[in-house]
Amino acid sequence: MRASRRDENPGFSTNSERLYNPHNVQDLKDLYTHLTPIQRLTIPHHPNRPTVLDHILNITEKDKWVELHGDRAGYNDPAIVTGIGSIDGKSFMFIGHQKGRNTKENIEHNFAMPTPHGYRKVLRKMKYADHHGFPIITFIDTPGAFADHLKSEELGQGEAIAQNLRTMFSLKVPIISVVTGEGGSGGALAIGCANKLFMLEKSAFYVARS
Repeated sequence: MRASRRDENPGFSTNSERLYNPHNVQDLKDLYTHLTPIQRLTIPHHPNRPTVLDHILNITEKDKWVELHGDRAGYNDPAIVTGIGSIDGKSFMFIGHQKGRNTKENIEHNFAMPTPHGYRKVLRKMKYADHHGFPIITFIDTPGAFADHLKSEELGQGEAIAQNLRTMFSLKVPIISVVTGEGGSGGALAIGCANKLFMLEKSAFYVARS
């Protein structure tokens, strides 16, 4: 399948590598204008896309971002970032999937695929935000929840996602979700039940990924 796609799209990998080359602006505009459907789906996976921390640090006030860790059960899932930041003097709870820039960073963040610990960490922070009246902003960029055969289910992966869905429907504070890269399956839905859902132009949201 992969070979046939490249045969149908000459220059497939070359174009993909050029998508984030900033040296020729007009060349970039022409490239983005004439992308094939399969090439469009490569953009959300590009390693040079901004991560959730890039977005948060760019929109929050300087020195007004505090990252919050842990699920209060002894584990902090690095695939999910949570914390409080300030925009124009108002506090918000930020939640998002964190990817890396290279293989080492992606391994550290488990390729932005949360375990049940990560979803319980999110659940705790959402309840905290609701109690203190902080609006919630979530950034979605994950291929899906971590699926490591039986271990995740033994730890309650499905139950953890379901708890988040139920809780997000009942929160009193507003929730805004932004798909910044790829939004895959229940891994995305677990932080994506929002009052408003936005997608960046070159992002993707799908039910399942093969």
